[in-house]
Amino acid sequence: MSAGKSTTQARLGAARVATKEYRSRFGSWERRASVRTKPRRVVTGDGPAHLYFPPELVPAVSHPLVTSRGPGAVRQLLLSRLYQYLDFTIQLEAAAVIPVTLDISLNRSGLALPRDMQRDAFKITTDEAWHAQFSDDLMTQIAHDTGIPVRLPHRPYFLDRLARIRAAAASEVRGCTDLAFAVVSETLISALLADLPKDRRLPPSVRDLVADHAEDEGRHHAYFRSVLQAFWPSLDVRQQRTLGPMFPELMEVFLEPDPLGLAYALSDIGLDTPQVEQVLAESYPEGVVRAQIADAAATTVRYLWDVGALADPATREAFHAAGLIVEAG
Repeated sequence: MSAGKSTTQARLGAARVATKEYRSRFGSWERRASVRTKPRRVVTGDGPAHLYFPPELVPAVSHPLVTSRGPGAVRQLLLSRLYQYLDFTIQLEAAAVIPVTLDISLNRSGLALPRDMQRDAFKITTDEAWHAQFSDDLMTQIAHDTGIPVRLPHRPYFLDRLARIRAAAASEVRGCTDLAFAVVSETLISALLADLPKDRRLPPSVRDLVADHAEDEGRHHAYFRSVLQAFWPSLDVRQQRTLGPMFPELMEVFLEPDPLGLAYALSDIGLDTPQVEQVLAESYPEGVVRAQIADAAATTVRYLWDVGALADPATREAFHAAGLIVEAG
């Protein structure tokens, strides 16, 4: 046996060891998945008394250039933020997660995964398609109910940035970036999924839909942690050293505010371009945004420590530079 084959088999063996104790969270999927058990969430005259998004999560709404335009402008900006959230869900599930789970379920991912994991990926694919569908459905209902149309960028900012990362990646990891981003997006802890269902200022249809999504994502989170445990040891050292420093940017892609979507929303309430730029700069200072990203990414960073991804000095330095870990050494 050649040294190359021996090394490859050792890596694949490590990946198999990482998943041999795989414990499926989908045994009761038929009785628990929202696509199987939850009703369509219907807007029933939620009306103007409700906020459509927590104002505490939209710093721009407290900017003087926004508040000076009155409560109607604030309400519209919060509604636009809900549209952005729902559209982000649609685009993320359809364009970034489902292609990966389909590859896993059809054994095309390049990972040596047990058959139970492949079958569970089919269930995640079904879940994610439902999340995209119910997000589109609710957005359409709310636009009809409020009379305020959905106006969003043709293509969300995060997909363009992800495409640039993929194009710039070294050839040995270019095929890994989509799987890496799926791991990131499914293991990061979103405050929105945790907080929105409990906020009684929001319409019941919004709270219930986000709660449905959050319950499913709890299972997906555990699944993709197992995927990471198989994925990382399947890479050779060169691939690990190349891909590791890319993770901070993948986390930023998922977590950072969408400047183009926010600019659309601010212009819709009557702000001109210099005012939009001022609101964005003053409402989303870099230090605050980086701290929020670090907080949301903490669990995923821990998982990367656990699989040994941050054993590489260059990877640690990239995480340190991004503010995701305190010390690079």
